[in-house]
Amino acid sequence: MAGNNRLACAFLLLLPVWYVGAQDAALRSLQATDWWEQSGFYQIYPRSFKDSNGDGIGDLNGITQKLPYLKDLGVKAFWLSPIYKSPMADFGYDIADFRDIQPEYGTMDDFRNLVKEAKKLGLRVILDFVPNHSSDEHEWFVKSENREAGYEDYYVWHDGKPGSNLEQNDPPNNWVQSFRGSAWQWSDKRKQYYLHQFHRKQPDLNYRNQKVVDEMKNVMRYWLDLGVDGFRIDAVQWLFEHEQFLDEPVSGNSQDPLMPEYLDHVYTQNLPETVDMVYQWRAVMDEYKKEHGGDTRVLMTECWSDLSIVKTYFEDENKVQGSQMPFNFQLIMRLDVNNNKASNFKTVIDSWLDTVPTGHTPNWVLGNHDKRRVASRMGGEHMIDIMEMVQLSMPGVSVTYQGEEIGMLDTELTWAETVDPAACQTSEAVYKQYTRDPARTPFQWDNTTNAGFTNYSKPWLPVSPSYTTVNVQVEESASWSHLKLFKEMLKLRESKDFRNCHYQTAVLGSNVFAILRTGPVVGESNVFVTLVNLANEASTVNVTSLYQQYRLRSSDELKVAVRSVSSTRSQGQVISPSNLVLQPYEGVVLRSGAMQLVSQVALLLVAAIMIVMNRH
Repeated sequence: MAGNNRLACAFLLLLPVWYVGAQDAALRSLQATDWWEQSGFYQIYPRSFKDSNGDGIGDLNGITQKLPYLKDLGVKAFWLSPIYKSPMADFGYDIADFRDIQPEYGTMDDFRNLVKEAKKLGLRVILDFVPNHSSDEHEWFVKSENREAGYEDYYVWHDGKPGSNLEQNDPPNNWVQSFRGSAWQWSDKRKQYYLHQFHRKQPDLNYRNQKVVDEMKNVMRYWLDLGVDGFRIDAVQWLFEHEQFLDEPVSGNSQDPLMPEYLDHVYTQNLPETVDMVYQWRAVMDEYKKEHGGDTRVLMTECWSDLSIVKTYFEDENKVQGSQMPFNFQLIMRLDVNNNKASNFKTVIDSWLDTVPTGHTPNWVLGNHDKRRVASRMGGEHMIDIMEMVQLSMPGVSVTYQGEEIGMLDTELTWAETVDPAACQTSEAVYKQYTRDPARTPFQWDNTTNAGFTNYSKPWLPVSPSYTTVNVQVEESASWSHLKLFKEMLKLRESKDFRNCHYQTAVLGSNVFAILRTGPVVGESNVFVTLVNLANEASTVNVTSLYQQYRLRSSDELKVAVRSVSSTRSQGQVISPSNLVLQPYEGVVLRSGAMQLVSQVALLLVAAIMIVMNRH
C-alpha cells in the first residue's frame, strides 16, 4: 500500500506539468520580463499634437502640457516624429542638425523639461532617429559638396554616365526615389550626382564610410545622455545600396518609369549590410545601459518588407541581438476594407506570430503618420473599436498613432491645401493616391475653434470638420466612448492574466474573429475571449467550441469585461457562451472566472489511481 501511495503521489505531483505541456501544444505563450514587453506605446506627430505659443504649429511645450493625458491613457512610452533642426522640406525628416531642436518646436531647454516632466509621470521618451539621410543644408553635406578634407565620401556621389549634355553626364542608373523621379540629383558645384532615396533635399549618407557610422552612433549617445529611453529607426531598409550601382529590374507593377513601384528594388533596399547596422546600433544601446545603468533602452525599426526580411532584424543565426521591435506593419499592409473577413484577420495575425522568433516579443502597429488612419482604411467608424480591441487583446507591445484612441478619421484635403512633398511632386489628378496629409491633421482636443489645437486663425493643416463631435472633451464626458474603451483595454492588459498568458486566435462561423487568452497559473486563471463581428449582419457563435478545442473546462456563463461603443450590452452583464448573438460590427471581451486547464483523460487517470489506493 505504501508503494502504491508513493506512486500515486508521484503521478499527482507531475500532473500539473503534464497539463501545461498539453496546453502549450495548443496555445501560444508569452512571458513578459522587461518594462517594454507588454507596454502601450504612443506616437506623437509633434507638428499636429498641441500648439502652445499660438503660431499654428504643434511644439514641445504643447506636448509637455498634455503629458497627463498620456499618463491617463495608460501608455508607458511615447515616441516623437523628428523634432530636429530642419528646413522642413519633408517636415522634419530632412535634418540640418542631428543635435539641435527645430525652432518652431522649441529649444533644447524645452526638450530637457519635456523629458524631466515625462519621467515624473513614469513615461518613457522615444525619439525618431533618421539615419539614412540628412538635409542638403546640413554642415556635413555642404562640406562634402565642396570636397572638404574628411567629408568627401560622407554621402553617395557618382560621376554619372556620359550623355549628349556636354555640361553634365546622365544619371548613373535607373534608380528612382520614393517621392517619384530619379534618385539622382546633379550638383553643379561638385560636378557629380548625389543619391537621394527620398526628396532631392534629403541626400543619402554613405554607410560604407566608417566615419559616418561612428558619427551616427555618437548622435545616439548624445540623446541617450539627455535621458531618452530609445529610438525608432526611420527608413531602415534604404541604408545601403549596391556598390556597383547596377540598374534595377522592372517590376511590372507600374507603367510610369518615374514611380517607385516601377522597379524591383533589389539594389537599393534590404541589403545584408543593413541588418548588421541594426545589430551595431543595438550594441550601442546595450553598452550604454551597461555603462550608465537604468532600464533597457529600446530599439524600434521601420522596415516595410516581407516577413522573411523583417524577421532578420530580431537576431542572427548566432543569437546576436538586433531590434527589440521590428515594427509589425501587417495590420496596415494586408488588412483593409477589401480584406476584412475573419479569415483574413487570422491569416495576417498568425503569420506575424509565426515570424517572431522564440524568446522575442510581438508588436502590433495600427497606423502612423505615413498611412491612412485605421478607421478610414478599414471602412469607417464602425471599425474603430474592432481594430483597437483586436490590437489590445493580443500579447506584446501595442503602438498607437495619435488620434486613433478617439476614432479620428482621415481629413480629405484639396490640391490647394496639400503640403506633403510626396503628393506635391505628382499632379492634381493623382495626388490623393500619394498624400500623407489626411492622417496628419491637428489633434482634436475639444469643440472650441480649431479643436483646441491652437488659438491661431490658421493651423498648418486644416482641422477636420468632425472635431465638434470627435474630440477628447466629448469622449471623456460621454458614458461610453472610443476613448474610454481604449483606456479600459489598456487597463485590462495590466492584469496578471494578460501580462503573462497563453493565447490563440480562431475564426467562429464565417464572420467572427476570436482571441482566446488564459492566465499563467494553472487552475487559478481567468479566461478571456475577445470576439469581433466583422460583418454587417448579426452572427451567432458558440464560444464553448473554443473551450473544447483548447482543452478548457467549459463555463455556464461569461461576463462582459469590455464592449464596443456600438454594443447594447453592459459591462459585467452575464451571458451564455453558447448561441451568442453578436450584432453587426459588435465587439466584446468576455471573461470567465477560475477556469481550470483540465484534460478529461487526466481526470479519468486520477480517478483510477484513487480506486487502486482505496482497494489497498
